[in-house]
Formats: sequence, structure tokens, C-alpha cells
Amino acid sequence: MKNLNILIVEGNVEQDSKMFIEAAGVKVSENLKNLFLRFEPDANIEIIHPGNDNESSLAIGKINSYDGIAFTGGAMRLNDMSDEIKKHIKFAKDCLNSGKKILAICWGLQVCSVAAGGKVDRGKKGAHMGIATSVKINEEGLKHPLYESKKNGFNTPAFNFDEVCEIPENSIVLASNSVNDVMGLMINYKNSVVWGMQYHSDYEYKQTINLTNLRKEKLLKNNYFKNEDEFSQHISLIKDEDKKLDFENKTFEIRNWLKFIKD
Repeated sequence: MKNLNILIVEGNVEQDSKMFIEAAGVKVSENLKNLFLRFEPDANIEIIHPGNDNESSLAIGKINSYDGIAFTGGAMRLNDMSDEIKKHIKFAKDCLNSGKKILAICWGLQVCSVAAGGKVDRGKKGAHMGIATSVKINEEGLKHPLYESKKNGFNTPAFNFDEVCEIPENSIVLASNSVNDVMGLMINYKNSVVWGMQYHSDYEYKQTINLTNLRKEKLLKNNYFKNEDEFSQHISLIKDEDKKLDFENKTFEIRNWLKFIKD
């Protein structure tokens, strides 16, 4: 069987990547690439930045060579609708028009949802800051290959302040929790199919702990935590979850998507 050819779409601009590098040692896209290679060591993986017109143009020009396309998380807020964000949406739309198998993680899910005709807004019931708890796979999700072998009612690394508030046509919600109604989503768009997650099977808890600590001042200023004691309790919660981490269960979505793009 031939080696997989995968395109990873970086969701951060350079300034935001610096924070993730400080937290994780590498960019988000490199972090996902390393996880892909852990499961598919012979895969050919290319990374592009949608804000770079040349990189985007070259990738679209050879889009048929990719077995799958993965959109990573990112720190931008979609409704800011900057020129950079518009380029991310346009690139996602081009990918959706190409009939590809797409994995969309966090920011990637939001971008692909908007590109497919959905809407994203500030989370009405709060935010995930380092962790999402009690994610429930619904009946549709239990039948979907994204969640094959996944334990239900799971906790997972997560970091998002926005959510998909209106799903695109021909989409099916696969999982939810008390914070976000759309935690897992399948989007059918023309001949493309998107498997999306509003959380991070690709992150480690240690990385989200570092990210949360780096954002501590801003989180306290914006009243996501009442005081430093509450913030410290939240960090302790994530550390406790890390101690009992089931890596296999955390990463089923990644491995199931890799299996999907082999078919």
C-alpha cells in the first residue's frame, strides 16, 4: 500500500504560534504532524499557512495528490474577520470544493463550518480552558467511524472561546457537552466530508496547562476565573486528569481519521 500524503493547514499566525511553541516546543501544525507520524511513520506530510498566498496556491494546484487534509487549532477569533481570517476561509472553501477527506480540529472546525455555510459565535455557555469534561457521543456519533472504539462521556484537552452556533446544511452533530452543543460534527459538502472536533485529541494536557498559565492574566482580567485560587484549582483539575490519561482513548479520533483516508 502506498504511503499516505497528508496536507496540514496551520491555524495560527506567526505571533500566536510563538505562544504555542513556548507551551509545546513546536507549532500546532508540527505537533499534529508528529502525532500523525507516530501512527503512520511512512506518511508524507506537508504543512502550509493559508495566509501565505504562494503556499495556498501551490497546495490547491496539487490538491488531488493529498489523501487527506487536516486543519489545526488556532488562537484567532473567527468573527474578527480580518484579511488573514478571510484567507483561511477561502482556502477551506477551496478544499471543500475539491472532494477531499478533511479533519478539522477546534479553529479548523469553525473555519470549515463557516466555509460550508455555517455560523460561529462566542460560546454562549462559557469556554474550554485547557480541558473539556463529560463529552457525550450521541446516537449518530456512536454509529460514526470518528468515534469507533471511543469510550463515551470522555474528558479531553480543549481550548476554545467560540463555538459553531449554526451547523452547515448536510451536517450531523456527533457529540456535545455542557459548554458546547457542537463538540463533534460531520459536514458533507459536495463530494467532501469533514470530521470535526471542538477539542484537541492532538494536544497533551501538559501543553494545555502551559497555554492556560501563559494566558492567566488575560483570563483573570476577563473574569473567566473569580480569583487566583479558582484559577489554581482549575490547573490542579487538569493535572489530575493528566495523571490518569488514557492515551489510546484520547487519540482514537486521530487514528480513526487516518484509517478513513486509507480507504
